[in-house]
Amino acid sequence: MKRIIYIFASLFFLTLSTEARQDSPSQEGKSEREASWQNWGPTAGLKSGGFIVRAGYVIGGTSPVPLPAEIRKINEFSPRGGISLGIDGYRMLSKRWGVSLGAHFFWEGFHTSADVKNYYVWLETEGEITKGYFTGTNVTNTQMWGVTLPLLVTFRVSPRWNINLGPYMSYYFKQTFTGEVYDNSDGVGYLREDTPVGNKILMTRENPTPYPDDFADHMVPLNVGIELGADWKALRHMNVFAKLDWGLTDIWSPSFEAISFRMYPIYGTIGVAYRY
Repeated sequence: MKRIIYIFASLFFLTLSTEARQDSPSQEGKSEREASWQNWGPTAGLKSGGFIVRAGYVIGGTSPVPLPAEIRKINEFSPRGGISLGIDGYRMLSKRWGVSLGAHFFWEGFHTSADVKNYYVWLETEGEITKGYFTGTNVTNTQMWGVTLPLLVTFRVSPRWNINLGPYMSYYFKQTFTGEVYDNSDGVGYLREDTPVGNKILMTRENPTPYPDDFADHMVPLNVGIELGADWKALRHMNVFAKLDWGLTDIWSPSFEAISFRMYPIYGTIGVAYRY
């Protein structure tokens, strides 16, 4: 997850600093730069409004922040890339500043495998729930479908670059969360019932022990967070964009005890957009 955030941040600041250097003031090229602001501005003038239709590819995952001590090693992290389709209405209030409100429909998900130690979890064995502290390999998968409503402030760094920042709210139409546990690469896989020194139950990858089927029933349908994005105007009406949505509320209901730590949706989107 840190690598994804680092890549997004590096691309933003590298490209923005390059554009800013090209746009540094000089008396000789003042009229050309003003013409460039007009040419790459909104569809009519510098202070007008309009709509942006977006289509993007979604990558990321749902993760505790920071990683708890129980997670000792990430073996595999595989975003189940999804799609995002949406529309933003925007209004430029000045040459550089504006606001936008959008509705983005999405499908997103991830798969992860991690080695854990004394990881508190509920498991289903022979139709009954077993609670305890697991040591071994833990595998989880999730998928979510919903809509995100971002309210953003827009800052025009240069004629062709916009930065967008602000809060968002997501509503999930459907959520799934499944998982299973088994022994790790060293052959260690067991659950201590109820307490870290309770009865020891061995678990193997030949016969993985799954999470209960109802985990998704305890996921909350609403999430709020912060969105950071950037738009580059490739053509007069065509943008290339990237954005990061960082959830600030736990995906689990407060009464849910089967997983002992909070988890947050953190997803990035890259794509293209058409400006009206």
